[in-house]
Amino acid sequence: MNNFKYGIDDLNSSTALRLARGEQKGILSEETKEVVQRSARYVQDIVASGNTVYGVNTGFGPLCTTIINASDTQKLQENILKSHAVGVGKPVSPLLAKLMLVLKIHALAKGFSGVQWQTIERLLWHIDHDIIPIVPEQGSVGASGDLAPLAHLFLPLIGLGKVCIDGEVRDTASVLAEYQLAPITLGAKEGLALINGTQFMAAHAVMAVAEMHNALTNADLIATLMLEGLNASVKPFFTELHDLRPHPGNQFVASTIYNLLRGSEIVESHKNCSRVQDPYSLRCIPQIHGASRQSWLHLKGIVKTEINAVTDNPVIINENFTISGGNFHGQTIALPMDYATLAVSEIGNVSDRRIYLSLEGDTAGVPKLLLQATGLNSGFMILQYTTAALASENKGLCFPASADSIPTSLGQEDHVSMGSISGRKLRQVIQNVSRILSIELICAGQAFDFHRPLQSTPIIEAVHQRIRQHIPHIEADQPMEDILSKAQELVSSGELVRLALQVAEEQGIPYYGQHAEQFNTF
Repeated sequence: MNNFKYGIDDLNSSTALRLARGEQKGILSEETKEVVQRSARYVQDIVASGNTVYGVNTGFGPLCTTIINASDTQKLQENILKSHAVGVGKPVSPLLAKLMLVLKIHALAKGFSGVQWQTIERLLWHIDHDIIPIVPEQGSVGASGDLAPLAHLFLPLIGLGKVCIDGEVRDTASVLAEYQLAPITLGAKEGLALINGTQFMAAHAVMAVAEMHNALTNADLIATLMLEGLNASVKPFFTELHDLRPHPGNQFVASTIYNLLRGSEIVESHKNCSRVQDPYSLRCIPQIHGASRQSWLHLKGIVKTEINAVTDNPVIINENFTISGGNFHGQTIALPMDYATLAVSEIGNVSDRRIYLSLEGDTAGVPKLLLQATGLNSGFMILQYTTAALASENKGLCFPASADSIPTSLGQEDHVSMGSISGRKLRQVIQNVSRILSIELICAGQAFDFHRPLQSTPIIEAVHQRIRQHIPHIEADQPMEDILSKAQELVSSGELVRLALQVAEEQGIPYYGQHAEQFNTF
């Protein structure tokens, strides 16, 4: 895999994650060095000229009319990191903080921020040595960028704050001393360039693009297993139906599930049954899952634009042309994340409904509560309590954070996006949905067992066999903690999807249906 060139190559969510995970190396090229140093010279020229430019020789926010002497420029930039590092709450994961560094380097390396070359080199050093700043998760309102989290992210540049190294949290000063490195002396505008930007929001969004994709792909596969377990009709997945309402997400889900069911003995066994149509949670999977797929597609596109953008302020076009604007405002990314939160919540909502259906005992051969001997045993009854609780929690989290705005900075920042909250809520809902799907997996696998000796398709049979390697068929009440944990791992790791794709490739069976390129690349 080729090295990624910061500031030059086009960044997407999957590449950003590979860089953060150390699966791909990011480098700073000579071309990047040239544009970065030119931008830094523009800032030096502005300072020397005495022209007033926000954040270069003025105070910040409501203090933008306060002129700062050239001799105090360095102190001004250090002070902004110190004063804005007021985040609270538990630290974000090292992976997310590292992803923030990746995104910030890429934005600064485009050469419109006026930072020093050695500053960007030091940020890359943190990534390459896996020495990751500690960043509290709360405190950003998502307007003048993610001020508080970014201030924490960059305190280590000036020898302050804490970092995580080899799983241990340490004072930055001791780590720098160990590596015989001195703190960076910030130049004019650098502190402002570092903390202005949407990298906290954007990092959450990048993670969400990957996590939501995993949840959606698992949802289609697990729902297919449930369709088999409940003797559902295959007709709602016919191409002819979805050609009449050709939303790409619907078509993708329908054609994928049709591919997964094609040739199943279980499907053939109830082809001429008396059931006219299935409940919506089975019959409308393409419409429900498909709508959420469309939301994911929208988020993916917004994120790609965002992580290739310059989002600090002011931007330095040349020594005579600077623009103090609002590229740091998070509304552009907050709205799609709120939309995605609702969309992924619906995946959990409909999954809970399918779980409920599986317990009713209305499918021939499938016992009530998915257990033959009920009464003495409660069977799978209480699993649905858990999914109901998770689905309800998600509904509360669906209130859009971006619908709120509290003015800050003495009214200078009189509309804020709250996009950081959008991102945190989105990832919490995705996690809850993954847990709901893991319980659907348990129930679908159990229902599927009662159709033996009939066989499904090679892909579904392989998936069911893998489930049974980790989760046994249950015949009596037992503690479920380990089973729930194993099911969650199967979903979160993407293991079942990878297995299904492997079997499809080995046997020459089509897996993904229409519009696969749109919905399976990010």
